[in-house]
Amino acid sequence: MKLKLAIIYILFFSLTISAQEKNEKIKGNVVFVHPDGTSASVWNAARMIYAGPDSNINWDLLPNIGVYRGHVADALTASSNAGGTIHAYGVKTGIRTYGLDDNHEIPTARSGEKMSIMQEAMKAGIKTGLINSGSIIEPGTGAFVVSVNKRAEDAEIAKQTIFSSVDVIMYGGEEWLLPAGVKGVYCDNGKRKDGLNLIEEAKKLGYNVIYTKEELVNIHESVDKVLGVFSEKHTFNDKTEEEQLKLNLENFKANTPTVAEMTKAAIKILSKNHQQFFLVVEEEGTDNFGNANNASGVFEALKHADDALGVVLEFQKENPNTLLITCSDSEAGGMEAIGFTTENLPIDKPVPKNAPNGSAYDGIKGSETLPFVSKPDKEGKVFPFVIAWSTTDDVCGSVLVRASGLNSEYVKGSVDNTDIYKFMYLTLFGKLIK
Repeated sequence: MKLKLAIIYILFFSLTISAQEKNEKIKGNVVFVHPDGTSASVWNAARMIYAGPDSNINWDLLPNIGVYRGHVADALTASSNAGGTIHAYGVKTGIRTYGLDDNHEIPTARSGEKMSIMQEAMKAGIKTGLINSGSIIEPGTGAFVVSVNKRAEDAEIAKQTIFSSVDVIMYGGEEWLLPAGVKGVYCDNGKRKDGLNLIEEAKKLGYNVIYTKEELVNIHESVDKVLGVFSEKHTFNDKTEEEQLKLNLENFKANTPTVAEMTKAAIKILSKNHQQFFLVVEEEGTDNFGNANNASGVFEALKHADDALGVVLEFQKENPNTLLITCSDSEAGGMEAIGFTTENLPIDKPVPKNAPNGSAYDGIKGSETLPFVSKPDKEGKVFPFVIAWSTTDDVCGSVLVRASGLNSEYVKGSVDNTDIYKFMYLTLFGKLIK
């Protein structure tokens, strides 16, 4: 009898342990790529111009897909700061929030903690990184470590970012890291009024400070903490094509690294010795150029974002315990590609200034310039197309979430903006929260 009971107990505990093992989720790395202001129509246009209608860009290679629902607590369309806050905490907040709730307090995150997912990751010993082609004040990345009452608190946003303890920080925005009267590598005069030199403070905190693409590529393998400062403001010139022409400006500033190049360097640092890491990457140019109705700028920024996806996909081949997830929080400018036959839209003639309903048209160099031309399809044919803009504001748009790697199968159907946090949390901590 005692032998039978012993056998039963052994079987019971064996089954219990087996069940626990089955329910235990694998922990892994997370890379969240946020090409701000993008949507399905924007990515479709990028495919046309960079790969052709029958080929794939990196974005197409992410197998799991969901429709993004991006409303915030008090509006149907998100602001960048509200969208960033919702991604960072997994709860709805109002359109004016930046790392705080509507009562100007630290939100209680979806996990139940009074901290963002990145702050919780750091507390757990996970390596972290923030990358943005825009200034250090940008909220799509900033909201993961910054809490301010107003988006306009630029100096405080920069300060909190530098003192956040994030391992890899790469941005523009040198002007907000230096006090007034101090000349930097890119800016002639800092904008801080508190006298703080955040570059020097970063060095005291152990950051290796770099300024150029060459320095980025040549970061020594022993370096664990990096502050990359790559421009006075943004690394791009977010103006209309016509304004750029007058000022002799290109879309992106010369010799500044792309988000793809920053991503490659960051992953190399954060993944050393197979460390678990969490990296948030934002291409801000896709949003700002969209709001400026600069189609060529959007395309160039999209290429950088897509290249960043490619960097992560390559890393995943050897590191399958990595979730790559990408989406925007809204769509900038309501950009649509309109394709005509060459009879109706000759490749060698400028596009009309406006559509019949008055919407602005864009060609390769702005208004009333030659149309864009696709890469060849599988039959070798190329097609002209024009970009039409519906607004200079952010709109709800047709935003999609795409994912690959660990836990990407959860990305499907309708995906609320608060669910981005859920997918990332599952991968970082092995817990599927409600």
